[in-house]
Amino acid sequence: QVQLVESGGGLVQAGGSLRLSCAVSGGTFSPYVMAWFRQAPGKEREFVAALSRSGSSPAYDDSVKGRFTIFRENAKNTVSLQMNSLKPEDTAVYYCAARSTYTSASAYSSTRTYNYWGQGTQVTVSS
Repeated sequence: QVQLVESGGGLVQAGGSLRLSCAVSGGTFSPYVMAWFRQAPGKEREFVAALSRSGSSPAYDDSVKGRFTIFRENAKNTVSLQMNSLKPEDTAVYYCAARSTYTSASAYSSTRTYNYWGQGTQVTVSS
């Protein structure tokens, strides 16, 4: 059974940094694309970043470009999100997501693209 397990969330002051990690376990599952989404209280889940297995052309939401970096370690089946210059509006539960098969990059930002999800990790940025 495939499982995604996030780690690395916590409380940080505005301007600080955090690194989130997501480990994929369960057989020989090697996702084609892995992504991070986030959901703040009372809001819909929104796209943050995504990266395909090849590691080329990462995709980012405009709100995090230049501050967040997504990267994968395929040998370890992990994906991480380095978050710098954090802002209070980055406060949310962050979810790792994975899709097993090929899809167009234009679909990376949709929650419907992904067939596996982690349980989420809380990130709180204080002002």
